[in-house]
Amino acid sequence: MTLVDLKPGDSFVVEGVSLGRETGKRLADMGFTQGVEGQVVRMALFGDPIQVSILGYQVSIRKSEAAGVDVVKGTLRP
Repeated sequence: MTLVDLKPGDSFVVEGVSLGRETGKRLADMGFTQGVEGQVVRMALFGDPIQVSILGYQVSIRKSEAAGVDVVKGTLRP
């Protein structure tokens, strides 16, 4: 499952980033690394961009970038 598959309000745990080069590194630098929890805040009208809350801040990423972020729906905490 990727970030694109989630809906606003859904929580997730990052499994990894499957994008290479600059984009993958940039997403990892922003906190999209294995085990990090986040939540989808909202999506634009056609799903692009997607606003995500991760590590205490809000970030908007393109749909094409979100498709490269592998996640598990839910959180680590019970």
